Amino acid sequence: MRIGAHVDPTDPLAEAAARDAEAVQFFLADPQGWKAPKPREDAERLRAADVDLYVHAPYVINVATLNNRIRIPSRKLLLGHAAAAAAVGARGLIVHGGHVNAGDDLAVGFDNWRKTFAYAADSGGFPLPILIENTAGGENACARHLDALARLWDALGDYEVGFCLDTCHAHAGGEELLGLVDRVKAITGRIDLIHANNSKGTFNSGQDRHDNLTGGTIDPELVVAVIRAAGAPVIVETPGGVEGQAADIAFLRGQLGAAA
Repeated sequence: MRIGAHVDPTDPLAEAAARDAEAVQFFLADPQGWKAPKPREDAERLRAADVDLYVHAPYVINVATLNNRIRIPSRKLLLGHAAAAAAVGARGLIVHGGHVNAGDDLAVGFDNWRKTFAYAADSGGFPLPILIENTAGGENACARHLDALARLWDALGDYEVGFCLDTCHAHAGGEELLGLVDRVKAITGRIDLIHANNSKGTFNSGQDRHDNLTGGTIDPELVVAVIRAAGAPVIVETPGGVEGQAADIAFLRGQLGAAA
């Protein structure tokens, strides 16, 4: 099982070495901005590295919304980030499930996701797996609650879609971690990546506030149980920089019996 962390994008391989990580996740552009990613000078070195790479799409992307001024740029930006992530050898591009505005029909949001994959298919399809991530907050979210996730997966049935399970988001979003992997796989058939995070917010608080694995409001053993059941690669998105994340990685290896 490959375990790593979300790191600064300047030199992801150095960040991996500092944490003794076998995988890293990073942004290719400002996560709060709309600028397309630029080619990386270290792309060849990243592709050749013995470190599994994952790219997280910007937070501003929301392909579900009924607002054309956000949805249409979101589609284009997602496709651009997918191309850039593939260019560095990433194993997947993680994107949040998105939401519709209050009063809008959530069914349209699910269909907008379908249209996003249809839009990509018109230009040859996404060049790497797109991993939709469950989110913590919002009553109009496409991937907070499992009933919504099931509707989303029904809408995307004609396409190959991956899933990233965030433990903090699930807990804060109101989904019990005990038995969660089986419930998710009954819907998606797969879990491609785990974001292993504890939560500063309480159960069903809707707060997306990550904590280190032995802190927060989640029993760390539950996070470990999710990882063990999923059998997927793991990324910690926890605070504390190198020291905090290295401790979380070491904690998981110790609990899971993985070789360092």
